[in-house]
Amino acid sequence: MSFLLRVLVNAVALWVAAWLLPGMQITADPSVVSAVGSGTAADVVAYLFLGLVFGAVNAVVRPVLALLSLPITCLTLGLFAIVVNAAMLWLTSWLSSFTPIRLEIDSFFWTAVLATLVIGVVSLLIGWVVPDRGERRDRR
Repeated sequence: MSFLLRVLVNAVALWVAAWLLPGMQITADPSVVSAVGSGTAADVVAYLFLGLVFGAVNAVVRPVLALLSLPITCLTLGLFAIVVNAAMLWLTSWLSSFTPIRLEIDSFFWTAVLATLVIGVVSLLIGWVVPDRGERRDRR
């Protein structure tokens, strides 16, 4: 259940970032639209799929990259972590270019960094509203 919740949070965060930033777009091939049905259902499937890919990238690649970039992250007092997160978003965009559902980012640096900040804020807000499973046990 926690995994599905994380995918849903990622999907909502990506939707908010794509809605706020003009340089970030999520597109689906007509085959996806015809397979799912209406345009709204295709959009929901696209955001859920990209939330899944983004979650997988963050679970597999991000810990390794964060460990390797630890010295520069310490030197910049943690600000380099934003660049690491932007790189994870760019990697998600690159991986989605091989699928019928694509995440397109105009410029790596500014759009990806702003999208990373938006995704982080949305994830934080949703995390406050929907507590983690361990936090639910502690409240009982």
